[in-house]
Amino acid sequence: MSVMSASLVPAGIDVVTRYLDLAGVCSCALLGGAVARTARLDLFGFLVVGVVSGLGGGVIRDVLLQHGTPVALTDYAYLAVAFAGAAVAFLIRISEQSWTRLFTVLDAAAIGFWAVAGANRTLAVGLGWLPAVMLGTLTAVGGGALRDVILGRVPAVFGGNGLYATVALVVAAVTVLCSYLGIPGVGIGLGVAVALVFRLTAVHFGWNLPSGLDWQPHSQLASLMRRRSRPATGRGGKSHSHKEEP
Repeated sequence: MSVMSASLVPAGIDVVTRYLDLAGVCSCALLGGAVARTARLDLFGFLVVGVVSGLGGGVIRDVLLQHGTPVALTDYAYLAVAFAGAAVAFLIRISEQSWTRLFTVLDAAAIGFWAVAGANRTLAVGLGWLPAVMLGTLTAVGGGALRDVILGRVPAVFGGNGLYATVALVVAAVTVLCSYLGIPGVGIGLGVAVALVFRLTAVHFGWNLPSGLDWQPHSQLASLMRRRSRPATGRGGKSHSHKEEP
């Protein structure tokens, strides 16, 4: 498996993967800074949120791969880019709402960058297609989820986000498929293109996954259980299970 996976990711792809990773770090650090401004944090808060948003997904990926120290701690460019993105957001007024309106393209590209980078890094260490798709998706959405958790918010990736995680999943799958077909370079370009088209279309038309179905089983047993779970109430709000005698 290790020999096979290594052949799927030529040495030149590692260099491209690094730059895609750094592009994703910059984009998500900027977004983290925009969220920090919305939360009215100070400079330290900007830096922490920016770094968590920018590096969180990649660190989680590298820890799960157990293939050495996370690259964010060995390649100083990662921390530098994350700090720079957070600092730019601190100096230039970028609200979360403005980001949504003006930087949707950059956000979509970041999904593509990280999903592609995560999938390629997973293949490069010898794992198969399923872990590559899973960790490619996690790389793209992990930082944003951690950012929202430390700010006490429900992670945006869980709903109402224009198919954010779904786009990452599709991009990672496209990247892995192209690698198995022997065209990893095409997979990089195609993955980023799919992220841009799919994400922008989903945002434009307001596509989201269903949040919950209202279906209930229709049977005598189900009807009986529903009646038993809703006891009738009498005068004064007290429940009773039989009619009062006159």
